[in-house]
Amino acid sequence: MESQAAFSSGSGGSTAMTKLGPNPANSCPLTPLGFLERAATAYRDCPSVVYHNTVYTWSQTFRRCLRLASALASIGIARRDVVSVLLPNVPAMYEMQFGVPMSGAILNNINTRLDARTVSALLHHSGSKLVFVDPASLQLLEDALRLLPPGHPAPRVVVAEDPHEKELLPAPATALTYEGLLEKGDPDSAWVQPANEWEPMILNYTSGTTSAPKGVLHCHRGIFLITLDSLVDWAMPARPT
Repeated sequence: MESQAAFSSGSGGSTAMTKLGPNPANSCPLTPLGFLERAATAYRDCPSVVYHNTVYTWSQTFRRCLRLASALASIGIARRDVVSVLLPNVPAMYEMQFGVPMSGAILNNINTRLDARTVSALLHHSGSKLVFVDPASLQLLEDALRLLPPGHPAPRVVVAEDPHEKELLPAPATALTYEGLLEKGDPDSAWVQPANEWEPMILNYTSGTTSAPKGVLHCHRGIFLITLDSLVDWAMPARPT
């Protein structure tokens, strides 16, 4: 009540009000990455991902994403570097939606149905530094890398194996695998907060059906607001599986 009285009387109130601009105590950049951190606290032991007999809780998913962010930094991926993903809908794909931008890098999801020429064009235009790929798309990626212009540095390749796809050939013995990369990461590391909510987070491309694919860069604020809009539009219930 004392603070309310102070604001409602005399010139001191108006002076104090002018000092209530954005500051660390009342303002932080909007980012959807905080949703995962909250879920790991509020729904720690609830399932987050179910894929065949693989089940992770929200706490486990959060720590795996922290491992990924930490591991990417350990192999030289820096803020605003582009990391591409050529994967189907598997747990690793889900984790990369958080783990890659948690490292400060920009996530570039590539449609697995594209041809090698188009994939090569995306890797070239984006300047991708690293590509996650599953064994089923490994030949597609290799063909795309051969089509890169002479002198263009090829991105590093990390193979995300799927133990449930028994008929696929295993990754080459010399290849860095997704789980092998996670072992390099620290599950207790701090993720990279965006300097501001207009920091780039996701790089998407148009299909390229009428001309060369066009890049579309999404910021943390934009993805945050789209996420909230989707939750409302889809009437998402509490604790969905």
